[in-house]
Amino acid sequence: MLANQEKKHFTYADYCTWDNEPRCELIDGEIYFMAAPGGKHQTILLNLGSEFRAHLRGKECRVFVAPFDVRLNWEKGDNTVVQPDILVVCDRDKLDDKGCKGAPDLVIEILSPSTASYDMMTKFTKYCDANVKEIWFVSPDEREAKIFKQRDGEYFVTMFGEADKIPVGILPELTIDMKDIFEEA
Repeated sequence: MLANQEKKHFTYADYCTWDNEPRCELIDGEIYFMAAPGGKHQTILLNLGSEFRAHLRGKECRVFVAPFDVRLNWEKGDNTVVQPDILVVCDRDKLDDKGCKGAPDLVIEILSPSTASYDMMTKFTKYCDANVKEIWFVSPDEREAKIFKQRDGEYFVTMFGEADKIPVGILPELTIDMKDIFEEA
């Protein structure tokens, strides 16, 4: 259980003393509690994670699924720790026993009604500030994906529907079929 919840601002050092229940993220020193994901969310997570894992086997980049701590802007002393649903890291120097220190190359958030605005506003801003190269928001209910790719310091969005195929920007040889993402979901 979290200690001293009356405290208003928490640090990464505080975060490291907490056990894993309840699951939470730390954004600019503020706690955000996370509910357990539902079945549709988990199905999409496994479908997508499997696509990336199969493609990356034996390559330099690595894929991880939540819960996996990402300390965005850690070198600046930022008290932010997020747990994207899926992330890809191509610089293995960013990985340590506690997770990822710095921006992953790609993050994927699978949206749920209770967290969609938090993911698409609060976390999106932090991902942009940390210069994540590619940010995906997958909507199980709309069966679509919004993909933000960074180019020349700006993010450009492309929408993909259920019949589309997504070219993965950080892995040009990989394309993911949307129907595979939503299979059995």
